Amino acid sequence: MIFKKDNLPFGLIMGFIAPLLSLVIYYFIKFYPLYSMGDMFGALHDNKRLVTAISIPCLFLNIVIFTLYINSRKDQTAKGVFAVTLVYAITALLFKVWG
Repeated sequence: MIFKKDNLPFGLIMGFIAPLLSLVIYYFIKFYPLYSMGDMFGALHDNKRLVTAISIPCLFLNIVIFTLYINSRKDQTAKGVFAVTLVYAITALLFKVWG
């Protein structure tokens, strides 16, 4: 099965895709059908508190994936997920402060 892989590139890919999937789910729960995806990003730019509201579920999904791989001793994949999670978190913080 694909989730049994233990390598860094796979972890990086999973760590990158999971928050994007979470963002799409968040959009459909909170904004759809009244607002477009572009409207959501516009609101994100105008309302910095929304950055936190969106980034927490996105990062939470990565934390769940990281924990699953650490517990199954797939350390290389977990490192990839963790590295991308750090990049997402720092980017969200910088966007909130200076965006």
